[in-house]
Amino acid sequence: MSRVFNFSAGPAVLPLEVLEEIQRDLLDYAGSGMSIMESSHRGKEYSAVHEEAVANTKELLQLDDNHSVLFMQGGASTQFPLIPMNFLGAGQTADYTNSGAWAGKAIKEAKLIGNVNIAADCGKEIPTRVPSESELNLTPGAAYLHITSNETISGAQWKSFPKTEAPLIADMSSDMLSRPFDANAFGLIYAGSQKNLGPAGMALVIIRNDLADRVPENTPTMFKYKTHIDANSLFNTCPTFTIYTYMLVTRWIKKMGIDALYKQNVDKAAKLYAAIDAGDFYKGTAVLECRSDMNITWRLPTEALEAQFIAEATKQDLKGLKGHRSVGGIRASIYNAFPTAGIDTLVSFMQEFERTNG
Repeated sequence: MSRVFNFSAGPAVLPLEVLEEIQRDLLDYAGSGMSIMESSHRGKEYSAVHEEAVANTKELLQLDDNHSVLFMQGGASTQFPLIPMNFLGAGQTADYTNSGAWAGKAIKEAKLIGNVNIAADCGKEIPTRVPSESELNLTPGAAYLHITSNETISGAQWKSFPKTEAPLIADMSSDMLSRPFDANAFGLIYAGSQKNLGPAGMALVIIRNDLADRVPENTPTMFKYKTHIDANSLFNTCPTFTIYTYMLVTRWIKKMGIDALYKQNVDKAAKLYAAIDAGDFYKGTAVLECRSDMNITWRLPTEALEAQFIAEATKQDLKGLKGHRSVGGIRASIYNAFPTAGIDTLVSFMQEFERTNG
């Protein structure tokens, strides 16, 4: 079997050794005589998986006792309304930064719930970027400040995080566990699993426990973060297979080391950006200081050349390079598990494509 280089933004590439372990244990997990997919979410086999997934997360993020780890269904998009439902009380205002498509979706949902102040708006700027801390127009006494740490579509990333009096909330769907940072400085972090953490099917949520007490009494039980904190994410049947895979991925990250993975991620991105910047044929779409280490975006001189580039790359097993349908262009998503060899192969292809079509 020959595996391709998978540049998809999500569902995305997983560590090969994780896939191989899943394959080995798929029919008979830990001698139980059944797959982990068939195991009760309250049985001993799955319980051990669940507890390791929580423990790995706490260790990797060095979380203090004031934060809980949740595995929630609905992906990151379900968190868009849940956050204001839980934290945005009557008469309060929530601050949001608009840095692109995903931040815009979060803002749209929050406005259905309560008052929203756009603290900074660069969502439609080209080249793309994220706001700087100095341009934030924050609301005194805001319920929280929401940011999107990495815009998967535009390829713009926060390189450092703002310091605010209000609880800081971040959508980290496409760069979670890709670099070291102080997770304890956040009120809430959430991330869809299908990019850097595992297969689709859940959102990882890191929440400061005291924030869960803010929820209005009339909030439905399933929509309260406190429900899931109190039940250790087992209030109802959780996405067991996704959490199992996430456990294996976090085990792999522990073995690799976040610092080492971060260096590797930076090096991979730098190599690809260098190829983009080498001449005038390719043009990066994000502001230099905001360029993402996870999602590399660029354009070619014409859309026809972009279509040809994608078609020829696919024939050479460089797959998933088509930019998001809303913006076009080229996008290479190079998450933790994406191999350096894939970058080298893509760079060689880019050089040859420019030589024959430039």
